[in-house]
Parts: sequence; structure tokens; C-alpha cells
Amino acid sequence: MAETENDDGSANLDGVLAEVGPRLRRIRKERGATLAGLADVTGISVSTLSRLESGRRKPSLELLLPIARAHQVPLGELVGAPPVGDPRVRAKPIVRHGRTMVPLTRQPGGLQAYKVFEPQRSPEPDLKTHEGYEWLYVLSGRLRLVLADHDVVLTAGEAAEFDTRLPHWFGSTGEGPAEFLSLFGPQGERMHVRARPSRQQRETE
Repeated sequence: MAETENDDGSANLDGVLAEVGPRLRRIRKERGATLAGLADVTGISVSTLSRLESGRRKPSLELLLPIARAHQVPLGELVGAPPVGDPRVRAKPIVRHGRTMVPLTRQPGGLQAYKVFEPQRSPEPDLKTHEGYEWLYVLSGRLRLVLADHDVVLTAGEAAEFDTRLPHWFGSTGEGPAEFLSLFGPQGERMHVRARPSRQQRETE
């Protein structure tokens, strides 16, 4: 199996290299350059340039870099690198328990990021725990964060980070909406479990 994979890889590489020569000739002619003129600019001999274009000389970075600079094109254009896909994330908002979350990452697993809109409301904090680590950054409004024994309000421009194994909750202060960024690690997407002790237990203690 390994030999077959290596053979396939070598064949693909040979195919890519075989296309470099014709591409070099096409780009040079599109720019109206001669081999002699290109040789003067790059310092590469006419014979070497001719052999590159005919496929009789294996292309290397030492040869392709000065040619790319002379033609003022990206190196990838000379070797036929695939175009880079659109990096913009076009995810649909998720509405969960009245909270609107816009995914800012599209790859499953790893670090996950969300832009979150928290409407004005007066919820009762319900502390949860889960594996992972979370980071919050408030874009606008005021966000209440209850973390273990701490009960704080974050305002625009403030950030907080914490181990999510600690009992925590964050949401509206009841004074207006809030918009914030939420980032968490690969274990952060696990289902929350109720923190212990429960709110009723804490009230009776």
C-alpha cells in the first residue's frame, strides 16, 4: 500500500513539473519578453531558460524565484498552484434559548468562536460546568458573569477567561442587550451538566 501511495505521489509531482515549462514560455511571451532579455534580468543563462521551457531542465526554487520576480507574478502562478478558496465564513446564525450565536469558525473540532447577541431579559443564573476553557470579550452592552464565588459585570472592551470546570453562567444583566465574542477549546462544545451544588442547595446552606 505504501509503495502505491508513493508511486501516485511521484506521478502527481512529475505531472506538475511537466506543466511548468509550457507555463514559463506562455507567461514570457504574454509579456513580450525574449530569452535573452529574461536572461539579462534574472542572471540565468539563455540555455538554462530554454531548457526550463522545453522541460529538459528540472525547475527549482533557485531558478523560479528570479523568474517570478522578473515577470512580477506570484511563484504559485509559475508552478500552477491551486487558487486559494474564499476564506470568509458564511455561517447561519443559531438561536438557542433566546440567544443568537453566529459561528465564526467552520472547521469541526479545535478552537470554536462565536459572536453572540444576548437580548435584554432577567434570567436567573443557572450555573453549569463542562470540560474546557472559555474566553469572553464584550463588544457592546453589559454582560453578567457568575463564576464560582464571583459575580461580575463586564462592559464593552472587557474580557474574561476561565476554566469551564468551575461552575459558571453568563447572560443579560437585565439592563439592556449585550454583544460579545465567545471562544472555547475542543472540549467546550460538550453538553453542559448542572454544577454541584445546585442553586437550591446553596440557598439552604
